[in-house]
Amino acid sequence: AARAESPPEVKMPPKFDPTAIAYVYVRVTGGVVGAASSLAPKLGPLGLSPKKIGDDLAKATKKDWAGLRVTCRLVVQNRQAQVEVVPSAGALVIRALKEPVVDRKKVKHLQHDGNITMDDVYECARIMRPRSMARKFAGTVKEILGTCVSVGCTVDGEDPKDLQAAIDEGELVCPDE
Repeated sequence: AARAESPPEVKMPPKFDPTAIAYVYVRVTGGVVGAASSLAPKLGPLGLSPKKIGDDLAKATKKDWAGLRVTCRLVVQNRQAQVEVVPSAGALVIRALKEPVVDRKKVKHLQHDGNITMDDVYECARIMRPRSMARKFAGTVKEILGTCVSVGCTVDGEDPKDLQAAIDEGELVCPDE
């Protein structure tokens, strides 16, 4: 008779390290308490309460990002989470348009056909600078202008593509920082 095989060696998961820092990125609508079920798969393994984190996210995004989809970074250490808002270029441009807050459930496919100033573009570029791939600040400004194209807004009443061409030709000089 064949004897029963002993089960292979089962490894226990490593002991939880309280000093380890975990980063969790989530996209939330600003100021809205999202469904806890959408956060649970990411936060459960870290031993965090999805409902509490959902409230923290809503609180962190309520003031500046109400009604906008924005990426947030959760810094999790010792089962405590700090919320940092990591805005994308698109979110910054849409915030610069200063549109009234709309109910996302009722209004679909909102057109952002407003107008922002070149100073707004520089402001967005300064925020995005650490995460930009461009060598010079002018390159980051062009990245933001490209975002303006895809968002669908104008800059100082002009098409952002024209401003990008003006930067390339040296007609429009960007500040160094």
